[in-house]
Amino acid sequence: MFWRPFNPKDIGRYLLAAERFERAGRQKGERNGPLGAVALEVLRELVRLIDYRTGRLEPALTTIMRRVKRSKDAVVRALANLRTHGFLDWLRRWEATGDTQGGPPVKQATNAYRLTMPPAAEKLLGHLASPPPAPEDIEHARAARMVGVVAMVDGLPLDEQPAAAGLTGPLAAALSRLGRGLMRKECESAERSES
Repeated sequence: MFWRPFNPKDIGRYLLAAERFERAGRQKGERNGPLGAVALEVLRELVRLIDYRTGRLEPALTTIMRRVKRSKDAVVRALANLRTHGFLDWLRRWEATGDTQGGPPVKQATNAYRLTMPPAAEKLLGHLASPPPAPEDIEHARAARMVGVVAMVDGLPLDEQPAAAGLTGPLAAALSRLGRGLMRKECESAERSES
């Protein structure tokens, strides 16, 4: 699997990491950093083109050129810079031409691209590198809900508790039998003490 799903919520973090990486690597008096302004434009466009659910990203070079309004040379250099610094990876792909007259047997198809986050850029995000903790009220509500669920499951007969706890299969069946046995034993014990 070359492609990986890309969470749309990570777009801001991803682009911010690239911009900070560019700024941090720019030398005094230089116009561009290690990526270059065109690479940042290409990266923004690739983020717009990706299929977030699958991570599939396979635009033609001409599509990227048209969308960022840059020359082929500028786009190729931008893609190379992104790959060199770890923001992008790609696979070259070929397709058969079906030519039997002595021509080339294959021709290049569009590349398959994958967006990646280099560790050096992730460090530049600082506290933005990891998702923020859940607010305290949400954590408190989650804990209170768990206490309620545990109390509900504890109130069920012993043979129904495994299913209520989400267990399935042979383990749930064995625990249910064990619960029925314990309940039967408790009933017999209670009957003997009444007699």
